[in-house]
Amino acid sequence: MTDLDGATTITAATAPTDDGGTGHPVIRNPVLPGFHPDPSILRVGADYYIATSTFEWFPGVRVHHSTDLVTWRPLGGVLTERRLLDLTGTADSCGIWAPNLTYAHGLFHLLFTDVATFAGGYWDPQNYLVTAPSITGPWSDPVVLHGRGFDASLFHDEDGTTWMLSMRADWRPGRNRFAGISAQRYDCHERRLTGPEHLIFEGTEAGLTEAPNIYRKDGWYYLVTAEGGTTWTHQVTVARSRELLGPYRVDPAGPLLTSTGRPELTLQKAGHGSLVETPDGQWYLAHLAARPYPPTGRCVLGRESALQRVDWPAGDWPRIPGGVPAEEVPAPAGAVAAPGDDRAEDDHFDAPVLGPNWSTLRRPATPDWIDLAARPSHLRIHGGQSPMARHRPSLVARRVTAQRCTFEATCEFEPGNYRQLAGITAYYNTRNWYYLHVTAGDDGTPALDVLCCDSGRVSEVPGLRVPLGGVRRVGLRARLDGPALTFAYTLDPDGTPAWHELGQTFDATTLSDEYAATVVAGEPEAWGFTGAFVGLWVQDLGAEGGYADFDRAVYRID
Repeated sequence: MTDLDGATTITAATAPTDDGGTGHPVIRNPVLPGFHPDPSILRVGADYYIATSTFEWFPGVRVHHSTDLVTWRPLGGVLTERRLLDLTGTADSCGIWAPNLTYAHGLFHLLFTDVATFAGGYWDPQNYLVTAPSITGPWSDPVVLHGRGFDASLFHDEDGTTWMLSMRADWRPGRNRFAGISAQRYDCHERRLTGPEHLIFEGTEAGLTEAPNIYRKDGWYYLVTAEGGTTWTHQVTVARSRELLGPYRVDPAGPLLTSTGRPELTLQKAGHGSLVETPDGQWYLAHLAARPYPPTGRCVLGRESALQRVDWPAGDWPRIPGGVPAEEVPAPAGAVAAPGDDRAEDDHFDAPVLGPNWSTLRRPATPDWIDLAARPSHLRIHGGQSPMARHRPSLVARRVTAQRCTFEATCEFEPGNYRQLAGITAYYNTRNWYYLHVTAGDDGTPALDVLCCDSGRVSEVPGLRVPLGGVRRVGLRARLDGPALTFAYTLDPDGTPAWHELGQTFDATTLSDEYAATVVAGEPEAWGFTGAFVGLWVQDLGAEGGYADFDRAVYRID
């Protein structure tokens, strides 16, 4: 798991505040802002962990840590090397879906699905399990499990048995693609599935039943699932049974949580939940949510993670007040309000590894293309393939976590020709991005320019090209102001920068799940599943040894 000593933790969206002057801190949602979907929450002793989906980004499975559910610190990712995960060629929004983090027999268990496609009713979801004695590893080689469905989880029962749950995928045309929840025994000693597969729950009329988790309480097995699809009709459904394998009866009061039909709520798409109990017996639900930008309703920040307080009397059903997501909820007993949180992160690349807020696209941050040692206090990125390629891109990026934010970087680059480019990007996937970059013209003269990619169509922005003459060191800036994206540059990044705006405003909402969605008649709508990033990008399309040095990168919530 990657980490960076002294790295700034951005927790502005979760900054604890007093509740009505009582002095008791509250949880402010989303607790993990930006692209952090499908939260799997776990408590081990006094420590809480949330694992979230990462799709085509390395490190695979992002983990955050907290001791009070209020302030969360990024630990980086679990799947840091190709021994554990190979994302070469992974399609947009494929890769790691819905990890599940549990603890049993002295080991952390991480179950995850590597999805190859979601086109034409096929998913090709291969499930894997890795274990470790500590959340920081070392993690075992992956155990290959079934590929019958995604959103898999482990349930460790009181009798010592372990069960693997997942949705059951049915590819056949005209069938229910989400064909219920199945369970099968997992032998922890033999590290394999054993015995028959059992269909334990077929879902409700909401449909698209997925993301199963089982909890045992007061003599009941409670089955928590996500239904309605991970869009505006998402919900958390609860059913229970006296027997692990059912039959399960659905809560007659309806969903535990949903924002369906409540457009006035800030947190939309509420669903995909997992439960955790505090040492004092209080319960909380971790779930995904999204914050749309008016008036388009597009969610540039992607699907985020939030927490809700759950009332769960003995022998009764769990309840969330109103059954809707709240922006503020009471923190657990004993939580202490922390001092004000930083809203900026300034990375001078002095550490030997990338910090926990950085991610790399489709390949791990290995020395063949990421170099923090060749030039002290600089990140050297060796150029990769084109922005459309899915095998060897050279993109180091971080999540956009606020509607209004600024990303700045100092770039030193000597392009040899038009095949070499380096700069900063506002990025969603291979088909939707903006790129402020330095490259060379036909005469070899360096210049600053902007490329845009809209639904796979790449274009240059006319009238923005800036000749650089002999300047090789420039400051680059991207600013998001809600739906508006602007770029600026400075030729004196080391002094008091005089920023020059490029004079054009771009549509930031194209960097969203909704804009990336594709619709095929007769098939479920294929949404994008990630969120907007800002980052450092380098291409060497001719494989001629081109690289760029980045002296610093600043991310600031405005």
